[in-house]
Amino acid sequence: MIHHPRRQPPLHIYPPHEWALVEREFMPEFVSQGETIFALGNGYLGMRGCFEEGGPIGQNGTFINGFYESWPIVYPEAAYGLASTGQTIVDVTDTKIIKLYVDDEVFWLPHARLLHFERRLDMQAGTLDREVVWETPSGKHVSIKSRRLVSMAHRHIAAMSFQVTLLNADAPIVLSSEMIANGPSPRTNGTDPRQGKVFSGKVLHAEQRVVRDHRMVLCHTTAKSRMILACGVDHRLDGGEILSWRTEAAEDVGRSVLNVEARQGKPVTLYKYIAYQTSRTAPPEEMCARAERTLDRAVRMEFGTLLDEQRRFLDAFWAGSDIEVALRSVPGCPSPTAMQQAIRFNLFHVMQASARAEQNGIPAKGLTGQAYEGHYFWDTEIYVLPFLLYTAPQVAKHVLRFRYSLLDMARKRARELNQKGAMFPWRTINGEEASAYFLAGTAQYHINADIIYALKKYVEIADDVEFLFDEGAEMLIETARLWQSLGFYSPDGRFCLHGVTGPDEYNVLVDNNAYTSLMARENLRYAAACVERLRGERPDRFERVVHKTGLRWSEVSEWSRAADRMYVPYDQTRDITAQDSHFLEQERWDFEHVPPDKYPLLLFFHPLTIYRYQVIKQADVVLAMLLLPHEFPPDLKRRNFDYYDPLTTGDSSLSPCIQSILAAEIGDLDKAIDYACVATLIDLGDVGGNVKDGCHIAAMGGVWMLYVYGFAGLRDYGGRLRFAPRMPASLEKLRFRLIVGDRLLEVEMEPAVSTYHLCRGRNLLLWHEDKEVRLSPQTPSVTMPNTFRWTAEPPSAEEAAA
Repeated sequence: MIHHPRRQPPLHIYPPHEWALVEREFMPEFVSQGETIFALGNGYLGMRGCFEEGGPIGQNGTFINGFYESWPIVYPEAAYGLASTGQTIVDVTDTKIIKLYVDDEVFWLPHARLLHFERRLDMQAGTLDREVVWETPSGKHVSIKSRRLVSMAHRHIAAMSFQVTLLNADAPIVLSSEMIANGPSPRTNGTDPRQGKVFSGKVLHAEQRVVRDHRMVLCHTTAKSRMILACGVDHRLDGGEILSWRTEAAEDVGRSVLNVEARQGKPVTLYKYIAYQTSRTAPPEEMCARAERTLDRAVRMEFGTLLDEQRRFLDAFWAGSDIEVALRSVPGCPSPTAMQQAIRFNLFHVMQASARAEQNGIPAKGLTGQAYEGHYFWDTEIYVLPFLLYTAPQVAKHVLRFRYSLLDMARKRARELNQKGAMFPWRTINGEEASAYFLAGTAQYHINADIIYALKKYVEIADDVEFLFDEGAEMLIETARLWQSLGFYSPDGRFCLHGVTGPDEYNVLVDNNAYTSLMARENLRYAAACVERLRGERPDRFERVVHKTGLRWSEVSEWSRAADRMYVPYDQTRDITAQDSHFLEQERWDFEHVPPDKYPLLLFFHPLTIYRYQVIKQADVVLAMLLLPHEFPPDLKRRNFDYYDPLTTGDSSLSPCIQSILAAEIGDLDKAIDYACVATLIDLGDVGGNVKDGCHIAAMGGVWMLYVYGFAGLRDYGGRLRFAPRMPASLEKLRFRLIVGDRLLEVEMEPAVSTYHLCRGRNLLLWHEDKEVRLSPQTPSVTMPNTFRWTAEPPSAEEAAA
């Protein structure tokens, strides 16, 4: 394997299992990592995989997408237009806690004598399960089985079962089911800028509480953002003789405590139903009522029904989203079964981050941690949306519709930046720019083009022209205006974009970043084409858009002119695309003498040091070659990759998947496999050493991309599906499904042949290498030979082009 400076062999501590993550012993040293790995979520609600007893805790957390507290950004030296208000996702009321006492002895994992321990993330059932056999100090053997779910079918519901069975004696037991707001967090503000803010005081302020029978509801608000949260729990008990059951609540704490006489061999099961409701406007009384209605529904359905619905949802998800691989052992990678496990683990967490996000975005960490403040970035549109587009297009549409909902705020932000049109925020929850470091934040103007690129891909693949005309046209007009006002014409007539930052955040405020310029050109051309199409096909809607945006027809021709004259720097000496106008003039980073423990560079070197060198945080030109394949002839792709790949540190989790895809395209076997292994294990193998802070959701989406765009060779620019398989000898079979408009396509590839099967829908035209493949209900399956073969040496540029 080729190891980058920071990169260690992936740590894989979980036994290989195709459909589950299993922990077979309590490992205190991996508590924080386990909380991320075993997290559950549905896109609205997320719970870190903390133990039911309330500890030990690395970073506790229960999160609701879009529920945040705001805070003033303080600059020692302020300047006009800098972001003024930060937003941080809130660790909301913790409802996971169920404490157990047997003979008045508390069950506490670090001190317990464990005869058996197993914790399992079941990716088919969508549950977190744990089975423990505890020997009490008096010698009693106690079986403890718990199960937890965050419902996919019911956005606001979570539920738990907690079963206790005395195996060798009778004994009194106490179960204390708790909910705690403003609980302690052992995490502190550190020097890692990727971690989230830790508030010094209370974040949730009590408004109202309800206690009724075995039900508790707590309602809180945030002080600055004025968001409202109602959280409720209710309980049912099965088995055992109840001696007493008392439920009470204070401002921030609720407890329902059961005293039960338990008999040997007779299970006692507590069911805990949980509801979360949030709002910006509803009064506390209404919020409590909403939580109670949700609880009523959950209790009426019962735990078994929630489990059944969860399984049906996951069955449908895997039927359309699974990537099946048949691998032979690859040096430097885990076993084939472990690789299949890791692929599914990534897809499972992307689903958990997005399925019920609906009117919100998808945070960089999903709902598995507080790092990156719970913000939404460009990562979603470029790395996550391709997976959603082909497996859950309605969710992809929600992502784009959420961006549209922020358009007015983006218009305001553009004015603050002295620009026309709209400028979408680099990082945000509520639509306001929350990046205090404008050099590597606000200056990444490419966020506009990334959103439009995703919009274009969605419209073309989903064939959703109505969305383009209803919401997309307005976004296109305003983003095109931004580029037109940001750029200028040089004396020789080239349209230039100065003072921008590309995806590579180790080079900031540069002139003519190639990625930004190429993506801006796509944005401008698509905007012009869309407006012309709208005027011709839907004149009534065109007039509404003109009225709403004040569009002048002369603007459209200016967009086309700017696109045609867009300057993309090129180095004639090296015969490669220049990352920006001056990147290649800088000194190369001294990889040889910088030790591995000094990566990621952003934690050990002042930005001014990093910015002076040819060193790359994440794929930049290489990413552009994937997104815009028509801009780069095959021989140029090879030269670009060969130059930029050695300069890329791997300090970003977003690089290995892209590097794998491009290495596969140019026929570099060793690098494609190396990067695929690293990318697939970014979180499960804790490659970056920071999985404790949450999953890397975009990198997980990139895992889907590396198998579909990489080894299957899919290219879909312009809505034209073309497969150019790059099947290594170690990959004996690759199978996946794609939703294309109203059609469902199954692709199965082996080293020698590829089979395309139309499972549902009307005729579908695609290309296998350079051959047309026409599928229809009458001819649903076609098998084609793969002409590309892995060889010991990469193929020539001519062979790769063929």
